[in-house]
Amino acid sequence: MGSILDGLGLDESAEAVYRAILVRKRWSVAEMADHLSRPVDQVRRIIEQLAELELVQLPDEPEETVLAEDPQVGLQTLLLRNAAELRYQHEQFEMNRAAVSGLLDEFADLYPAVDQKHIENLVGVDAIRERLVELSRSATRECLAFNPGGAQSESSLAASMPLDKEVISRGVSMRTVYLDSARTHAPTARYAHWLTELGGQVRTVPTLPLRMILIDGDTALLPVDPDNTRRGAIQLTTPGVTAALAALFEMVWAHAVPMGSEVEKPDGNELSRQEAEVLNLLAEGHTDAVVANRLGVSQRTVGRIASDLMSRLDARSRFQAGLRSAQQGWI
Repeated sequence: MGSILDGLGLDESAEAVYRAILVRKRWSVAEMADHLSRPVDQVRRIIEQLAELELVQLPDEPEETVLAEDPQVGLQTLLLRNAAELRYQHEQFEMNRAAVSGLLDEFADLYPAVDQKHIENLVGVDAIRERLVELSRSATRECLAFNPGGAQSESSLAASMPLDKEVISRGVSMRTVYLDSARTHAPTARYAHWLTELGGQVRTVPTLPLRMILIDGDTALLPVDPDNTRRGAIQLTTPGVTAALAALFEMVWAHAVPMGSEVEKPDGNELSRQEAEVLNLLAEGHTDAVVANRLGVSQRTVGRIASDLMSRLDARSRFQAGLRSAQQGWI
């Protein structure tokens, strides 16, 4: 098992030494090496590394006490430095992408674009709806779908019912995954029950990677912009891409809970599925608005869940909550 702080430059050995310094506070290099059953030279090198990261004060001699800097300051500084490095890498990537784009434009006439027969752009809601009808009616084996966004509108559910009924009546397998938050929306729950009675299958998960329709394993419909599906969609028939999307669906489906079943409630100090997703998304640096959109809930709900988790972890900040949740094995 690796270090929980590996992304900040601390491997498993460095984290062990740093934890020992934080707990004991008055250890010399030699005493620490003896306690951790590690060579003095190795511990000394690790402490030099921690000193470079401004987490500890480097002693002049092995017998002298190793003092930790305030972890609230040291770890926050380390995190900010890491964020700055990531921003720099992103800026470099954007510069490189612009350079590559310019070079491709320069030689576009000499090297025509690759055949786009497996890709088709659909612009506008009407075009997308018409294509969905065409694809559904042409399906012979299965229709797989990811439907993020939480509760579905009653009008869209009602509009899809005749087509869903026609598809299932032809013996086509229909499997759909919604968000867990859709369970508390009565119209969506009624629709799921109706679809199940027809022979379809509906399951839910805390979050979904994207909106997707996959027909017969060889034709996929995806949004051009996952955050704004009204911008249009793209139809893909590239075998390698559709095979990967089918594998993604099966992986999500295997961990999803049937709509008619109760979502398992955590025991004791465990997290619910929704709490675990909120914690992971916040730890990745997403805002409350993004987390709310991913889970199909309100920002108020995200704030309430985050506050409750901080209380359970006895944390004074979300950063501290992230560290303690990692120590708890929650993320």
